[in-house]
Amino acid sequence: MGVEETMGVTETAPIPKQRGEQLLDHAVRYAEERHWDVFAGTWLEAGDGRELCSCGAADCPAPGAHPAVKDWAGQATGSAVQVRRVWGKHPQASILMPTGRTFDVIDVPDAAGFLALARLERMQRTIGPVALTPCHRMLFFVLPGAGVKVPDLVRTLGWSPSAIDLVTRGEGEYVPAPPTRFGGRGSVQWARRPTPANRWLPDTEELIDALAYACGSEAAAERKRRQA
Repeated sequence: MGVEETMGVTETAPIPKQRGEQLLDHAVRYAEERHWDVFAGTWLEAGDGRELCSCGAADCPAPGAHPAVKDWAGQATGSAVQVRRVWGKHPQASILMPTGRTFDVIDVPDAAGFLALARLERMQRTIGPVALTPCHRMLFFVLPGAGVKVPDLVRTLGWSPSAIDLVTRGEGEYVPAPPTRFGGRGSVQWARRPTPANRWLPDTEELIDALAYACGSEAAAERKRRQA
């Protein structure tokens, strides 16, 4: 998936503290306030001036931000009691959330995402939470079912799904939740935070025209840059 782009092990300054209680507080809020399932992932460890993933792989593609076990889907929980128990044992663990349950995610490049976000706000569309990753991706939270709808919707709008960088994250996938950190790149942040006002997520149809247009524009601009 997009969050697992190669990041490698980087030579950096000391790792900023990612306080265990802060991660626990965020994970509990996602479960209690949004009724989102969460599960604990890997975390970052300092060693010889480098950031290493707790999985132990020197060439980990997503250090500190991937599942720690194969049965991550079975361990995902929306119980605040269970969340406290899990992060009590692993206070530095990243916060990961399975898609395809209470939400899907439309994953686009951040340049296209900011363009689409401005366009959607001008049109006064309903917008849910939007996360920004250090891998320069923007994650738009929508109702489940986006994966089935998006290809046909994109074609209807006149774009080829394979020609634009717009990906859906649904059943069997996951996304990182703020404030999870990615190697030396930084933390996942909210571009639009979860609030009572956006508790009800938008359907894919409410966002897809702006997102497809923005991604198509970015793809066209990239082709021009390559031809120049």
